[in-house]
Amino acid sequence: MKLIINNSDYIGATSSGLCMLHCFATPFIFLSQSAAINISQEITFLWYLLNYMFLLISFIAIYYSVKNSSNFLVKVLLYSFWISLSALIINEALLLFPIPELYTYISAFTLITLHMYNLKYCRCNDDECCTN
Repeated sequence: MKLIINNSDYIGATSSGLCMLHCFATPFIFLSQSAAINISQEITFLWYLLNYMFLLISFIAIYYSVKNSSNFLVKVLLYSFWISLSALIINEALLLFPIPELYTYISAFTLITLHMYNLKYCRCNDDECCTN
């Protein structure tokens, strides 16, 4: 657990980056498999399940990053963009509204940027830090 707490910004940036790559690669992987006769439904389900795994890891990373951040705006933006990314992924799964994939990439990229900014400029590494 201490590993997650101490490296939450690294974990969050990596998770968001992998999520973005996952979203970018999905159409290409399924297009390349469209010629295959036997596409397993389990593989498809597991591939889409990765979306939610990335969201869970990202939420945990944001939770601990916010606890160790001294910048209120960064705290709010981390949660806001996580909610945005979650809503976009859920919308894509349920096909509620036709929203371009670009917004998912923007949300994921912004989370990466916020984690890196927080790590460099806002991170509190001791009990003396004023995080209120």
